[in-house]
Amino acid sequence: MDPNSVEFQKPSTGLTRVTQRFKTLVTPQRMFKALILDSHIICPKLMFSSIESIEFIEGDGEVGSVKQVNFTEACPYRYMKHRIDALDKEAMMCKFTLIEGDDVLRDKLEYVSYEVQFEGYGGGGCICKLATEYKAREGVEITELDLELGKDRVIGLYEVVEAYLLAHPRAYA
Repeated sequence: MDPNSVEFQKPSTGLTRVTQRFKTLVTPQRMFKALILDSHIICPKLMFSSIESIEFIEGDGEVGSVKQVNFTEACPYRYMKHRIDALDKEAMMCKFTLIEGDDVLRDKLEYVSYEVQFEGYGGGGCICKLATEYKAREGVEITELDLELGKDRVIGLYEVVEAYLLAHPRAYA
């Protein structure tokens, strides 16, 4: 698979899997620390027009913790909750599941699960691998437009964090 690519799969009825890979110029360690371990700090700071706050409502960031993202009035959603299902700091991998959200899951989805991993690439950069699994409610079809919107939001977040880390080389070093 190309270092910058997207692949859509429908392995079974109601299930859609999107695999994305993209390169950054930032080391995997810095991307992992910023986007996974400290997302509750850096994302509201960088995405202040859309994310009001991120807080742990259960746990402290380890497996089993639940994190709530609170959005600003500029967003169509008020909040969403993610549960951390797996966290491997050595392999720079995290799995988490979107378990609740005011309008995010309501009529279309049962859940959305994510697996994120950062691997070294080239001279100090990394490849970010993201696999997203959407489980549609019975009788609901997830459209390619729905998938594109989700993919674009994720890539946008990663690009903002990458730009911040490039501009601040000591951050998360």
